[in-house]
Amino acid sequence: MKIICFGDSLTRGVSLVKGRLRIMKENYPSFLQSFFPSDSEEDHVEVVNKGVFNDNSDLLIARLEKDVISQKPDYTIIGIGGNDCNFKWDEVAKNPNQHHEPIVPIEQYLENVKTLIFSIKNSGITPIIMNLPPLDPVRYYKFIAEKFGPSISHWISSVGGIEHWHGLYNRSLNKLANELEVLKIDVRTAIKDAGDFIDLISDDGIHLTSNGYKVLSNEVYQQLIRMMNIKKGTV
Repeated sequence: MKIICFGDSLTRGVSLVKGRLRIMKENYPSFLQSFFPSDSEEDHVEVVNKGVFNDNSDLLIARLEKDVISQKPDYTIIGIGGNDCNFKWDEVAKNPNQHHEPIVPIEQYLENVKTLIFSIKNSGITPIIMNLPPLDPVRYYKFIAEKFGPSISHWISSVGGIEHWHGLYNRSLNKLANELEVLKIDVRTAIKDAGDFIDLISDDGIHLTSNGYKVLSNEVYQQLIRMMNIKKGTV
């Protein structure tokens, strides 16, 4: 069985370590692979990491055929949205009193996710939606303010805070998955329930630590096993 983890830097395994963004060996696809037994050829599971730093849903569609369809996996876990709901902070800093749209507006984001789901389904592959892991709003604001300047604070407060768009996209994604009756894994709640964000989210407030990726992958594994058992009729 082949599972493709398809997404952005949270799938790739990026973390802020000592002030620099680094790709972690302890990423969620690698943890997920380690949870499956490796001594059985009959039940062998291959987990493939197709996460790309800074990707959004537009870019996932552009590489869907190459990175997913042509690989013919059994399952594809779609983890996308954090960059879609982000902003061009340099433009916000220059013009904090103007209107700014997310990098991928929410209507387009949802249409893109629909396209991903239907294209994957129509190729005989089972799509699974992974919702957005939580961010740490205090450290995320501090990270972007240090980089782009304090002028962004006025604009952030005027739109309801740093979490507003992130939460909106996540709620909309959950609603879409329910409407389309697509398999969904709630990693957001799992991480929130796992302990202190200091241990789970890196200093930029958005990427996970090794511990955070392990929590995420454990939730993915548990839900995958449940889904597979239901499919086999053993539950």
